[in-house]
Amino acid sequence: MSEAYRRAGVDLEAAAEAVELIGGLARGATRAEVAEGVGGFAGLFRIGEDRYLAAATDGVGTKLEIARRAGRLETVGVDLVAMCADDVVCTGAEPLFFLDYLAVGRIVPDRVAALVGGVAEGCRRAGCALLGGETAEHPGVMEEDAFDLAGFCVGVVDRDAMLGPQRVTEGDALVGLASSGLHSNGYSLVRRALFEQAGYRLGDELPRLGRPLEDELLEPTAIYAPLVLALATDGLVRAAAHVTGGGLPENLPRVLPAGLGAEVREGSWPVPPVFDLVREAAGASTADMRATFNMGLGMVLIVPPDRVSEVLERSDAAGRPAFEIGQVSRPVGLRYA
Repeated sequence: MSEAYRRAGVDLEAAAEAVELIGGLARGATRAEVAEGVGGFAGLFRIGEDRYLAAATDGVGTKLEIARRAGRLETVGVDLVAMCADDVVCTGAEPLFFLDYLAVGRIVPDRVAALVGGVAEGCRRAGCALLGGETAEHPGVMEEDAFDLAGFCVGVVDRDAMLGPQRVTEGDALVGLASSGLHSNGYSLVRRALFEQAGYRLGDELPRLGRPLEDELLEPTAIYAPLVLALATDGLVRAAAHVTGGGLPENLPRVLPAGLGAEVREGSWPVPPVFDLVREAAGASTADMRATFNMGLGMVLIVPPDRVSEVLERSDAAGRPAFEIGQVSRPVGLRYA
């Protein structure tokens, strides 16, 4: 558990307990077509002999508060699509369509258009359709300028194209895809550390970042789905882990089979300076940071060892730097070396 995150008001142990309880409830509301339920990167629902829908839902979290304070609403919709579409593609599924839900204290048409415009841009980047959505006005419940944004993505995959632990073997390589920064996780800790503890302001120009703080904090989450799908279609990926809340320690083990673990080589990829900024301001340990943030890797691919160079070349050509960061090994667990 991240102690720094707990001090910022986020209880990861309670969240894990809630997921366990919800999983039990979901098992009581199922159908025979459900292949994978609560707990994976996306749920799988059989729609034919060997064909499945993959679905994932998420929000943007308290990054929305940064957008509200900065008066910059155009990009958080991209974050929303990224959080969902990149979960879907971890199954090997092609994202097909997206629906969003926007709750506001008061409908201001230009603000609504800016927020949904970001969702539309995210869908373009992910290669899926914005099929519809809902905008709800909550006067008297939310402050007039407050808003919340959530959504879900649905994709489709054939059984023989599915990615996951069933395809992973000892000795497979780990390839990390560079993140675009903080992405959309850990912002409760970010806000507490940078604004309350360190006293920074959104407009501050920080030389170590090379741009204003608000630009760094509102950098949209990278969308990996088209790249991962293209690599998987060509047989270059066996499993994929979307590195979101919980960082590598929580997300990478989700795509490892029973009996196998992973060894990650420290220093094998560049860590963006914003993470050191947060660590120093929060007084957080290395373990805290790893358990909260992506630390510069937004997606980890498990790749046949003889195809690593091809994956690195194609990722770089697609504008997403990639790094060989370790391998699948024994014993069970995630180890940094």
